[in-house]
Amino acid sequence: QVQLVESGGGSVQAGGSLRLSCAASGYTVSSRCMGWFRQAPGNEREGVAGISAGGGTTYYADSVKGRFTISRDNAKNTVYLQMNSLKPEDTAMYYCGAAVFQCGGYALSRSTYTYWGQGTQVTVSS
Repeated sequence: QVQLVESGGGSVQAGGSLRLSCAASGYTVSSRCMGWFRQAPGNEREGVAGISAGGGTTYYADSVKGRFTISRDNAKNTVYLQMNSLKPEDTAMYYCGAAVFQCGGYALSRSTYTYWGQGTQVTVSS
């Protein structure tokens, strides 16, 4: 049974940083595509960052490029999202997703992912 558990969310002021973690069980994070998504109230869930299996190609939404970094620790079976220079518009519930296939160019597409965590809240105040 695949389980994804996110942690690391919280409240920060604009310009601050947070690091989110997604610990996986029943699934090997290095073997498939992993992604981070976010959803603000009243909005669709949107792709923020993705990382492919193997070589670890990374993908980012334009809104977070240069500020967020996705990475993977295979030994800990955990995927991270380092978020720097946070803005109030980054406020959302953040979800980790795990795919069952390679993601190719679809790492930021919600339909790519089969498994989801419960989410962790990020709130950025101005």
